[in-house]
Amino acid sequence: MPRAIARRKTKKSASKRFKVTATGKIMRRKPGLRHLASTKSSKRKRKLGKDGQVHETMVARIKECLPFA
Repeated sequence: MPRAIARRKTKKSASKRFKVTATGKIMRRKPGLRHLASTKSSKRKRKLGKDGQVHETMVARIKECLPFA
């Protein structure tokens, strides 16, 4: 019987943390909003609630973990 072609699996931890936009950018959540929020200003908390973009030096590594994205 012919052997099946090896396929890359998606790293599930990466798929839960990162989302790829239609233009190919990789978005992530910003850290720092889980606790001690009372000491942070409203402006700071509002900015932490929005998604951030992954730095260009990390994009290749994350795309490796998400072969179907």
